[in-house]
Amino acid sequence: MTVALDRRGRVAVLTLDRPDALNAISPEMLDAIEGHLDTIEREPELRAVILTGAGEKAFTAGADINHMRQATPHEARAWAKQGHAVANRIEAFPRPVIAAVNGYALGGGCELALACDIRLASEKARFGLPEVTLGILPGWGGTQRMARLTSPGFAKELIFTGRYVDAQEALATGLANHVYPPGELMDRAMELAEKIATMPPGQIASAKEIVNLALEGDLRGHLARELDAFALAFQTEDQREGMAAFVEKRPPEFTGR
Repeated sequence: MTVALDRRGRVAVLTLDRPDALNAISPEMLDAIEGHLDTIEREPELRAVILTGAGEKAFTAGADINHMRQATPHEARAWAKQGHAVANRIEAFPRPVIAAVNGYALGGGCELALACDIRLASEKARFGLPEVTLGILPGWGGTQRMARLTSPGFAKELIFTGRYVDAQEALATGLANHVYPPGELMDRAMELAEKIATMPPGQIASAKEIVNLALEGDLRGHLARELDAFALAFQTEDQREGMAAFVEKRPPEFTGR
C-alpha cells in the first residue's frame, strides 16, 4: 500500500509510504489519498488529519519524474489536474489537515504541504519548488499557495532558482508553523491534532472555510492559468532535457527551446 491510513483515537494519520523512492507521488498515490479522505469524511469520530511521509528522509520528494518524463502536453495537463484536485481537496477538507514534514518536501510534495492547514517541520525538513530545474514549473498549485502563504517575492525566488529552504528559513518566512527535533515531530503533531480534536468540529470546519476565504481572491482562475502553463511546458525541448538529466543524474543544459 502506497498510502497508509492509521486511526489513532480521533486523529487519522495518512502516511505516504514509498520510502525507497523518497515517497515520490504516483497517480495511484493521489487516488489513494482521495480515497482515504473519503473514508475519513464518513467517520465523524475522526476530527483531525496528519499527513506525513514514511522513513527519515522525505515527506515526499515530489511527483514521480519517470511518470512525467515522456508526457505530452495533454497528458501533463491531466496529471496536473489530478494533483490540483487532491491539493484542493486537502485545502477544502472539513477537518483540519496537519503536514508533519520529516524531510524533503519538494515539488508536488511541497505543494501538498502548502495545501494543508498547518505545517510542522523536523529540523531536517527541506522545502522547495525545483520544477524549473526539470524544464517545467510548479503545476499543483505552488505558484499560488507559496505566494499567498509567504510573499510573492519569496515565492518567485524559490520558483525561479529551484533552491531548497531549510526548516529555520521555513519558520522565519511563515512556510512552517513550528520546527521540532526529528524524534519529536510526530509526537508534537499528535499533540496538536488531539488538541484540535477536542474542539467543536462544526465550528472548526466553518472557521477553516472562512479563514481560507481571506486568501482566495481569484484562486481558481489563477490555478487554471497555472494548469495551462504547466501543460505547455511539456512541448519544449527543455522539459525533455531537464527530466532526462534528472534520470541520468547529470546537470541539465537548457537551450530555451
